[in-house]
Amino acid sequence: MTQFNPPRRAITRRQFAKATAASALAFNYIPSSVFGANDRINYAGIGVGGKGAGEVKDLDAAGATVVALCDVDHKRAGGTLRKYPSAKVFKDFRVMFDKMGKDIDMVSVSTPDHMHAPATAWAMHLGKHCYTQKPMTHTVYEARYLTELARKTKVATQMGNQAHAGEPIRRAVELIQAGMLGEITQIHAWTNRPIWAQGMTSRPPKQDVPETLDWDLWLGPAPYCDYNKAYLPFSWRGWWDFGTGALGDMACHIMDMPFWACELESPTSVEAVQSGNTPVSPPKWSTITYQFPARTGAMTGKKLPAVEYIWYDGRKGTKQNGPDADIMEGEQHRKWDNVIVGTKGKLFFARKSNTMLTKPNGLLEQFNEKTPKTIQRVRSEDFEFIEACRGGKPALSNFDYAGPLTETVLLGNVAIRAGVKFEWDAKKMKTSDPKADFFLHRKYRKGWSMEMPV
Repeated sequence: MTQFNPPRRAITRRQFAKATAASALAFNYIPSSVFGANDRINYAGIGVGGKGAGEVKDLDAAGATVVALCDVDHKRAGGTLRKYPSAKVFKDFRVMFDKMGKDIDMVSVSTPDHMHAPATAWAMHLGKHCYTQKPMTHTVYEARYLTELARKTKVATQMGNQAHAGEPIRRAVELIQAGMLGEITQIHAWTNRPIWAQGMTSRPPKQDVPETLDWDLWLGPAPYCDYNKAYLPFSWRGWWDFGTGALGDMACHIMDMPFWACELESPTSVEAVQSGNTPVSPPKWSTITYQFPARTGAMTGKKLPAVEYIWYDGRKGTKQNGPDADIMEGEQHRKWDNVIVGTKGKLFFARKSNTMLTKPNGLLEQFNEKTPKTIQRVRSEDFEFIEACRGGKPALSNFDYAGPLTETVLLGNVAIRAGVKFEWDAKKMKTSDPKADFFLHRKYRKGWSMEMPV
């Protein structure tokens, strides 16, 4: 495994969380006029087809000026390229930074997972603000590296787990931290994904590379393999070299609210049960159990108990993988994506819905009436990020928060791939089993690095 040598820590996550929590109490809404809404931010999009196309559009609407667009397939990205004819166009973000670095203030990274860290790291080394899609990185090592680099460079950052900026999550965090459920002891989170193929045992055969695609650039730091349409534009999520499976795709969304509300940091152990792991592809379903220790909340200062956090994805046969009937109490999996269990009751929650349910009845109504809104409300995650770029309050899914969340999520993939339960030492960034340590990071292909050439 590559030796971890992160940039020097500027502040601790606990110090940052306390400062952010204190500032959040000062207001409930960030108007777009506070920090100079007419001051446009020069913006470059990296990965601007598919999901990236929407991100360019949204950041443009939030106050960014699109000056550069980078994508390895100009045909797939064609709609975005035509919409912004004055933007300079590139296929390699390294070339883009070399030629236009002085003209760029901020970037978004909407590439496949395996390219998130190199593109984001280069941007931060150059002092550019970064909006990076979830999961923040492809490996645990990369998540720690980017978290430390953000502290060192002090650029504005945000991970694209969009619902973090929405009313349902922010309200649920307030209610849980107000004591609605008592002490939280267990959390369940789930998704029906993958909706793409997983569990493959071998690679597909070689096919001709489309003329508009630079396959070598698309591979980037990943090991070389022959092109096949099974990898892209969407199904790369089901291949370990490029994606992080159903867990990586959805857990930074779904595990987010309880992770925030319960002020979790690093698990002490991780264990996975799965349909069958292969060297090339994530399993068709998995259940991952994280154990978190008792702790003092960085935001609230409260003494909090140990928590068991269980993640479920995929389907076992024809049945969705998820909590057992005694946990669900007659509720349907498809309606919710979280159950938070406390000493006073349960909260059924879905990140995109303002409808919540507590059992026993009456808890929600009681606490909703008396619990004030203490977390800032924003127009969208894009507006929140642009205001941070202008020098305003940090986006609340900045890398100081999103890094530990991403680490936690990706430790589940380490457990899947290693096939062992392990203890996790977050300070030393080491597991209790060499088989698990092996999957904390991987060697980049020649010519690729998170470090910039001198």
